Amino acid sequence: MSEWTDDPYALTHLDALESEAVYIFREVAGEFERPVLLFSGGKDSVLMLRLALKAFAPAPPPLALMHVDTGHNFPEVLDYRDRVVAECGLKLHVVSVQDYIDRGLLHERPDGTRNPLQTLPLNDAIRKHRFDAVFGGGRRDEEKARAKERVFSLRDEFSQWDPRRQRPELWQLYNGRHAPGEHVRVFPLSNWTELDVWQYIHREHIELPDLYYAHRREVFRRDGMWLAPGGWGGPRADEPVETRVVRYRTIGDMSCTGAVESDATDPAAVIAELAASRLTERGATRFDDRLSESAMEDRKREGYF
Repeated sequence: MSEWTDDPYALTHLDALESEAVYIFREVAGEFERPVLLFSGGKDSVLMLRLALKAFAPAPPPLALMHVDTGHNFPEVLDYRDRVVAECGLKLHVVSVQDYIDRGLLHERPDGTRNPLQTLPLNDAIRKHRFDAVFGGGRRDEEKARAKERVFSLRDEFSQWDPRRQRPELWQLYNGRHAPGEHVRVFPLSNWTELDVWQYIHREHIELPDLYYAHRREVFRRDGMWLAPGGWGGPRADEPVETRVVRYRTIGDMSCTGAVESDATDPAAVIAELAASRLTERGATRFDDRLSESAMEDRKREGYF
């Protein structure tokens, strides 16, 4: 029964979001030949995988999984990623940023972050495997550039995004037409919020990496964020390492993903914490989005998610 009505057949807001996402997965299966889901082990990709499994149960999802590994990912998350993929029996394509650096195709940035370096390996892998639909976990509440994007986002032969080529999606009608060499990025979580994600995780008892919950960890302060020490280049001599009780709201490259001080050790506590927050997860914890006013949109135009 919905929390907003006495009608026993009305959907709750989580049921409605789930239904919409399941519909999108099935639409892609009907329109495209080689879909792939980006799976990093982060909460949004974990949620997408759960929805994909629901959409096609009892059959396995008709898609592959792919992760662009920066080489600066949290080891705990990589272990979780591999375990979940093995349990689901799906194929995982791992694309390595380090491999591109070793071959001289990419170069380390002065700030040490490798997040922007994912674009070339990602787009090369899409072309190599001829993926025509690529599922991403972007949500409109995360960042203003992502708020502009449609559920079906057309990319040209260079994987670039042009906001002027976006198609209307009235009445949840999605147009997947694309020319040879083009592909479509698909965002089934577009209408979810961070709070929705956590409420769904809580309801469905979805396991996540422990980094999402409060734990004691060595961190250091840089530009107002708590970052994890590591081989990526931190900390500097003037950045003392401290032990704090923290958790991560979003998980990506260690060099640009900040922790927040928290005592939330389970999904219910995280939900209560988020309900009182006024900062988006990327605004609070992603250094790479602070590089410029249009950092995310610039990367998306180049082929980033």
